[in-house]
Amino acid sequence: MSTPTTFTQVTLFTDTDGRARFRESAIALPEGTPASMLSALMPSGGYQLRHSPVGFRSQFHCTVTPQWVFILGGQMEIGLQGDASRVFAAGEHFYSADTLPEGATFDAAVHGHWSRQLGNEPLVTLFVRG
Repeated sequence: MSTPTTFTQVTLFTDTDGRARFRESAIALPEGTPASMLSALMPSGGYQLRHSPVGFRSQFHCTVTPQWVFILGGQMEIGLQGDASRVFAAGEHFYSADTLPEGATFDAAVHGHWSRQLGNEPLVTLFVRG
């Protein structure tokens, strides 16, 4: 079995048309040892923990401050305009960076994403500011 040399970063971002989309990119793991590959140290601006009960669902909104979102328990669905969505389970992550375009006024028919808890287990998340 070969050792991976990259970490897949899933990013929720604002595209040039103002709509939120997902993309994947690779983060190099150049440090550490073959048994414990590491990325370069990344800056962070603090973290928050969140507990969302069964039945939680947000309205469309944009990310205010780009941040990593790590699912610690339960499942989180992120919905985009046009009914596209993606589910993240415990142990999965994404980088939320779908900020409102500069100079734009928020329009829930165009901008942002919604999130919700799925299943019969509360959603527990860790937000790490970028």
